[in-house]
Amino acid sequence: MFMQMATIPGLQLWPQNPPTKTKFSRIICRRIRRCSLICSLVGQQQSEQISKPFTKGEYALINALIGIQGRGRAASPAQLKEVERAVEFLEGLEGVPDPTGSSLIEGRWQLMFTTRPGTASPIQRTFVGVDYFSVFQEVYLGTADPRVSNIVKFSDAIGELKVEAVASIKDGKRILFQFDRAAFSFKFLPFKVPYPVPFRLLGDEAKGWLDTTYLSQSGNIRISRGNKGTTFVLQKESEPRQRLLSAIASGIEERKEIDEFLKLNQDMTESELELLEGEWQMIWSSQEETESWMENASKGLMGKQIVRPNGGLKFLADILFGFKFSMSGRYVKSGFNIYDVTMDDAAIVVGPYGIPSEMETRFKIELLYTDEKIRITRGYNKILFVHVRVDGTKG
Repeated sequence: MFMQMATIPGLQLWPQNPPTKTKFSRIICRRIRRCSLICSLVGQQQSEQISKPFTKGEYALINALIGIQGRGRAASPAQLKEVERAVEFLEGLEGVPDPTGSSLIEGRWQLMFTTRPGTASPIQRTFVGVDYFSVFQEVYLGTADPRVSNIVKFSDAIGELKVEAVASIKDGKRILFQFDRAAFSFKFLPFKVPYPVPFRLLGDEAKGWLDTTYLSQSGNIRISRGNKGTTFVLQKESEPRQRLLSAIASGIEERKEIDEFLKLNQDMTESELELLEGEWQMIWSSQEETESWMENASKGLMGKQIVRPNGGLKFLADILFGFKFSMSGRYVKSGFNIYDVTMDDAAIVVGPYGIPSEMETRFKIELLYTDEKIRITRGYNKILFVHVRVDGTKG
């Protein structure tokens, strides 16, 4: 470290003509202050890079992915359009040149989103759309045995499926691959179970290519397009909202992740928040003991919330065989991030027809966090809720 400091211009500790003792003390003090300032600025820049691992364009893509379930399987047309715009924007920028030759492409990538054309592989159709599973892609090109592997992780307790391919670099963007082996690794078995696909007999069906159309300068985001017309968005590092939604999808330590997320966003939780308009799907609640489905639906414990202008609120829950439960009411702000809710217009809905139901319920909603994509509230009986926006609009 001292040798590195000595190479900084203007930081020579021993000038050729030694000064007097008093002058020497002043010089040393000035240079120590200057060194401290430089180190402080360097440390600040490093801190900013660590705290902001994504560019504005990359964050726009991440924001577009928030709330999309099944890694794209259940995306609405509006959500798909927003993702497509963000992908095309990044592909038009200058990412890492010749990504296949960069060390940043090496390592394990988590699949966050993929399009699902009819030509998708059986693995993609079977596992990728299940949020409970984690899906990864490993890329190792700079080894004696270059490989690209697709991994479906079922859980820490169960194990994973790994499908491997021999890989080679065609050019700065394209990787050629040929699947040659696959196996299940179960935690409760001391051996691997072969995946029953005869890759050698598949011929050209086991071959393919993958173009990397964008690789971020930070090495945190990659966009790739495959030979079957599929688009993939992969990340090495996730954003806090993504980590929260991942924990909810997997059912692992959801409450802990919510508490950590709220702590991370403490500045927002202490600010004045507004109940944003739009369609919000409930994806998690802390409710464990359930009442009847109708009571749950009437208190927002299931289904969708539709927040309308001028204080209108509607709960909508699917029941069975096309039947829905609908309940409308109003909300009014009554305190700091507190809303009083009155729901009094209920019906069982079948297609265009509705059967009125005599019900009325009152409770409070406390906003703990909200943005245009995700919302955390405390509602009836102090139950915590997490909702995601599903209408593809912004507040």
